[in-house]
Amino acid sequence: MKADSLLSRRTLLAGLAAGLTVGRQALAAGLPVVAVTKDPTCGCCEKWVAHLREAGFTVTVTEGPVNPVKARLGVPRDLASCHTAEVGGYVVEGHVPAGAIKRLLTAKPKGTGLAVQGMPIGSPGMEAEGMEPNTYEVTLFGAEGRSVFARYRGSEPA
Repeated sequence: MKADSLLSRRTLLAGLAAGLTVGRQALAAGLPVVAVTKDPTCGCCEKWVAHLREAGFTVTVTEGPVNPVKARLGVPRDLASCHTAEVGGYVVEGHVPAGAIKRLLTAKPKGTGLAVQGMPIGSPGMEAEGMEPNTYEVTLFGAEGRSVFARYRGSEPA
């Protein structure tokens, strides 16, 4: 009887693990793929990619020169950061939180994309142990101009 209950526990745990995997894949299936271009030596970019994956996005990464990609996609120079992404027909520049990207994809505002200017402490990928996160703006930019799309403190809406 003890062997039966052990087998049942193993079966239950295996089933739960499979269910979690299927659930995560189903969540990611509802989100478009994020295609990131980054410099091969950038560590904060890798942390930002991990942030997106933890939020349920499937992310592809291309390592190489980023400036030609920014120019092709129309990223204004003063909004340029260390990595550029494309998702759902939009451009995402810099350390934009996953929550802002999800809101962008749901709201579908008129514009080229979102950017976080600079590299604010505490933004996704820029976490620094022992330092308080900055409050910063996520900018919607495009031919229509610019507007504040969201404000964040670290990875949380402010």
